[in-house]
Formats: sequence, structure tokens, C-alpha cells
Amino acid sequence: MTETSVPFRAGREGYASFRIPAVVATAAGTLLAFCEGRVDSAADHGHIDIVLKRSTDGGRTWGPLEVAADNNWHLAGNPAPVVLDTGRILLVYLRNHADATEDGILRGEVSDADGRRIWVRYSDDDGVTWSTSKEITAQVKRPGWRWYATTPGHAIQLGTGRVVVPANHTIPPTGADIGTEARYNSGHCLLSDDRGETWRIGYVDENTDGYINVNETTAAELPDGRVYFNTRNDSMSPGNRADAYSEDGGETLVKPFRPQAGLIAPVCEASVLHLRDPDVLLYSGPADPAARALMAIRASTDGGVTWRSAHTADGLPAAYSDLVRIDADTVGLLYETGDFGPYETLTFRRVPVTELT
Repeated sequence: MTETSVPFRAGREGYASFRIPAVVATAAGTLLAFCEGRVDSAADHGHIDIVLKRSTDGGRTWGPLEVAADNNWHLAGNPAPVVLDTGRILLVYLRNHADATEDGILRGEVSDADGRRIWVRYSDDDGVTWSTSKEITAQVKRPGWRWYATTPGHAIQLGTGRVVVPANHTIPPTGADIGTEARYNSGHCLLSDDRGETWRIGYVDENTDGYINVNETTAAELPDGRVYFNTRNDSMSPGNRADAYSEDGGETLVKPFRPQAGLIAPVCEASVLHLRDPDVLLYSGPADPAARALMAIRASTDGGVTWRSAHTADGLPAAYSDLVRIDADTVGLLYETGDFGPYETLTFRRVPVTELT
């Protein structure tokens, strides 16, 4: 039997809108639900903070809203949290000027100083307090890259200790193009082999043929050590999802991203999570082929090659989501949804593992 709670509701607690969910379980079993708190409107630019709520009862109830990262009256967004084997919680995120719109960044009309910059901070007390933030832009963003986004959703730590943060970027256009064309969307990942002290770029997937162009990406480590990447695709290939594998911890891809037409979805962010016990890979995202609606969890028992429907939340509007393992018996789903539009709430749903496997 599923249970639901609503940690964030638009228009409450000093924010016009809450978007871009990410959720992790700490070493102590606390759930940390992150998202963007958009102060003045639901727009993707403006005054935006990364806000956080904590749950100590598996997502049934939530504590008060806290600001996990801000950028004064500018933008702090795209939270990519990961819980390390040491118990430390890393938060990788983006900053840019409040007036820097995505369109302006894509067109190259925004300076590097005001554009997308990458920062990291951490918590050693279960997400109660946070360190000062450290900028890592020079380590993980190549000159010329315009748009840049981490995940959205949780990042991962591999069994080797390496931290992998899926990300995407755009490259400058050629010819008469202006930079907003989908074919300039590209993918990469951030890697850290010292638990977030230093960072570098892993694989880079850039292809301007317009067939598959990587956008918002999520990742999971499979039992054989491969890393599975699943991405939003805005281009002409079958369906709106694509995936790829890495056999070297995200350094390179075995093959470039290829269509994953087995996942029927609109153009939207999604999340993946590997359960390990049992050996099941989960995917969450809207299941309507064209609209952001019908939030569902799909399952794969062959490492993402084929997929089946495992759980449907309801038939309502729904958009971005993130998955977390709560305990041996329960998976959590934090997702954007509402009665009349997908951005009215961030709802948390507890789903029994037995229903998914």
C-alpha cells in the first residue's frame, strides 16, 4: 500500500514555486528532500534558492523548510546531492545571475561571470548545517560551453569510492544557427576520486547531427560495476529517452547514447535507481508519450535493456522526479505534480519494494 505526503506546495513558505526535486537517504536514515525554491515566479531564472526539508520517519512527515544553498538574490539551482560512504553529504549545484535566462545563455549573450557556474558544499551533521561553498567551474566546464546543468536529481558514489555527477551542456553553434537549436545539446559527467575535494570531466558526448542530443541525465551503478546513464532527448530519434553504459566508472562510454524507445515518455527529466537487493533497475518519469502527466515507475531486470511498467501514481499532470531507497521494504518517489498542472506541489510517495519487483 502506498502512502503520500506533500513536503512542498507552490505559494507557501515564502516561495512562489518549488521545482527540480532531488532526494537522498543519509547514513542515519534521514530523508533529505531538496528542490529549487523560486521566490517570485515559476520561471527558470530570477531569485532562486536551493531549499531542503528533512524527514526522520521515512517521508511520512517533514520538518521545517531550510535553505541549503543560496546566491544572494541571484540563482542557486540544480541540486545534485550524494551521500558518501563516510556519511558526508555532498551537494553539487549551479549558480548564475538572476537576469541570465536560458535563452540568453544559449545564444551566447551572457558573460561567463554571469552564466552557469558550478559549486559544491557539504554537510557532516545529517544535513542540519552546511559548509561554505567552493567553486569548481574551472575543473569541470570547458571554455566555450554555454548552458550547463547538473543532473537534476541525486548523484551517485560507485563501489570504488568515485563520485559521478551526470551533467549536460551546450556547445557554440555553427553557420547560421543561433545556439538554441536542440542539436547543440550535449552530455558529460563530473568525476571525483577524492570524495569531492577535486573534480574533473569524465565522458563527453557531443554530436550535432540532430538524431540524439543529450540533455538532463541520471545514472545508476549496476551490479557488474558498469554505470548506466539515461537521458532526456529532445531530438528526432525514436522516443524521447536515450541511454548509454560506461565500463570505466564514467571515464568513457562504451557507445554514444542510443534511443531507448522502450521507455514511453514526453520530453522531460527522469530518474533511475538500482535496488541491488533485489537486482532491479528502476526508472521514474511521466508515462504519457507527449504530455507531462501520468507519473510512473518502470522496472528492468536486465540492466536497462528492456523495461516494464511497475507502478503508476495516478493519471494527473506530473513532471520531474527523483527516486530513493528508504529501507529494505520501501522506495521513495519525490515528484512534481498537481490537480490541474504539474508544478503545484512536490509530492513524496512511499512505494513497497514488493510492488516494484
